[in-house]
Amino acid sequence: MPTSVAAALGLEPVVHHHGAVAEPSEPADPKRVHAEWEGYASPLREFVMLNALVAFVLELAMLVFVAWWALLLDVPWWARILIAFVLVGGLAVLWGTFASPRARVALPVFGIVVVKVIAFGAGALALWGVGGPVAAGVFAVVAAVSVAITTFVRARA
Repeated sequence: MPTSVAAALGLEPVVHHHGAVAEPSEPADPKRVHAEWEGYASPLREFVMLNALVAFVLELAMLVFVAWWALLLDVPWWARILIAFVLVGGLAVLWGTFASPRARVALPVFGIVVVKVIAFGAGALALWGVGGPVAAGVFAVVAAVSVAITTFVRARA
């Protein structure tokens, strides 16, 4: 049972019943990217884990929506496939380079948020373009909330 509100929210280190602070089982590797939820205790840990799952699904959906939109363009079939590959590949490279947890280029928080707005905005616009304006709005709102949560969690780390 948590002894304080901070402990209940996962903002204090986990303390065993005998008073010892929980330590990682292996030495820290400075190159290892730690999972966002490692610094939290239940129930906040599960919330952060759920948000990470939602973020991953949103990222995949964004790529699917852009490919779907490109494949419905009124151009020859080979051009639709080429456009879909270029757009999806470009978004994947943009995300992996600047916005992923293991991004090759470290941007300040504002820069990461801008990259995510561009990428998720492209997904929302693509979904709108295939005839789903309500779904596009829902996607944009869920993505914005997920990005806000992720930004807050990573700023604490």
